Amino acid sequence: MKYVDEFRSGERAGRLAAAIRREADAGRSYRLMEFCGGHTHAIFRFGLQDLVPANVEFVHGPGCPVCVLPMGRIDNAIDLARNHDVILCTYGDLMRVPGSHRMSLLKAKAAGADIRMVYSTRDALAIARAHRQRQVVFFAIGFETTAPPTAVAIRQAHAEGLGNFSVFCNHVLTPPALAYILRENEHASRPAGIDGVLGPSHVSTIIGSSAYESCAEEFSMPVVIAGFEPLDVMQSALMLIRQINAERHAVENEYTRVVTREGNRKAQALMAEVFETRPAFEWRGLGKLPDSALAIAGTYADFDAERRFALPAVAGNEVKGCLCPSILRGEDKPADCRLFGTVCTPENPMGACMVSSEGACAAYWSYGRFRQPATAA
Repeated sequence: MKYVDEFRSGERAGRLAAAIRREADAGRSYRLMEFCGGHTHAIFRFGLQDLVPANVEFVHGPGCPVCVLPMGRIDNAIDLARNHDVILCTYGDLMRVPGSHRMSLLKAKAAGADIRMVYSTRDALAIARAHRQRQVVFFAIGFETTAPPTAVAIRQAHAEGLGNFSVFCNHVLTPPALAYILRENEHASRPAGIDGVLGPSHVSTIIGSSAYESCAEEFSMPVVIAGFEPLDVMQSALMLIRQINAERHAVENEYTRVVTREGNRKAQALMAEVFETRPAFEWRGLGKLPDSALAIAGTYADFDAERRFALPAVAGNEVKGCLCPSILRGEDKPADCRLFGTVCTPENPMGACMVSSEGACAAYWSYGRFRQPATAA
C-alpha cells in the first residue's frame, strides 16, 4: 500500500475489526497503551474504539511532549521573556500552555514580552541574525523526534559564532518514561494493568525499534511499533492481541515503511555530539525520572540558556482538580475529570492535555468524546 487512502480503507478496517473480534479471548481483557498522542487522535478521529470488542481498551499514555513538560519549565520561559529582555522563540503548541497562576506565554506576550512563534529552528536562527543586539532564546521541546533539528541549530550557531543565540533545552527521552510506566504497571491490580504497548511512530524513526527491546524483556511486555493511520493502529492492536494470547513479549514493527531496527544513525550521532543525558528530569505526571532528558553538552555550553541566564529550578502550581498528570500515567481518562468540558475547554485550558495538538483531552474534545466511548459487542 502506497497512498494515504489505502491506510483508511473502510473495507480493510472491517476485516481487521473482524479478526480482532475473532482472536480476542472473551474471557479476558486487553488494555493496550498507545504511548504516542498521535495514536490517541487517530483512535478517536476514526472511531477505532467503537470497532473493537468491549474487552479491548485503548489506554492513553505520556506520549505528548507538551503535556509532560512540568509547569516550572513554563514558568522559567515566561521569566526569561519578561525579566531578561530576550526574544523568546518557540513552537505554537507551547504558547497557550498554562504555567503557575494561569499565566501562559501568550498572556505574557500580550502584556509586552517579546515572544515569537516559529515553525522551525531555522526561523529562530534567522531572528538571531537579524537582531544581533538582542539575546534570542529558542524554547526547545519534544521527544527524540525534534532533538536533531535543535542540535543542528546549536551546531550552526557555533559555526557562525552567533553569540546572541541560545537554547532552553527541554528534550525528553522515550524509553526511560516507558520503563517507568511498565515498572508501575507491575504493581497495578488487574484488570487495571497494561497488557501491551503501541510504540511511538516518529520517535522510532530516530531511535529504532531496538530501543524498546530491553523494556519488552525486563517487563515481559509486548510492544508493537505502530504507524499513525487507522489501519496501522488496527493492525498493531491485532499483533498485540496475538502476542498476548501466545504469552510472548517481543518488539514487533508494524511501521516497517518508515521505522527500522537501527533507526537513524546520522541523527543519533548528531544528538550524541551536541547533547548529554541529564541525571534526572521532572515529567508532569511521572515525577523525576533518571536519565530521561537531554542537556546541552559542555562543548556547546555557550549556547545553553539555562547556564547563560542561571535559570533556577521552579516548582509549578498545578491547577486543583486537573487530572492531566494521572491521564498521562494512563490511570484516568479525560472524561473522568470534573473540569473537562466545563471550566476546561480549548478556549480556557486548565492543563496542557487540553492545549496540545497531541493531548488526550484535546482528542476527546475535538472528536466529541465527552463520555466514555461505546464499544462494539
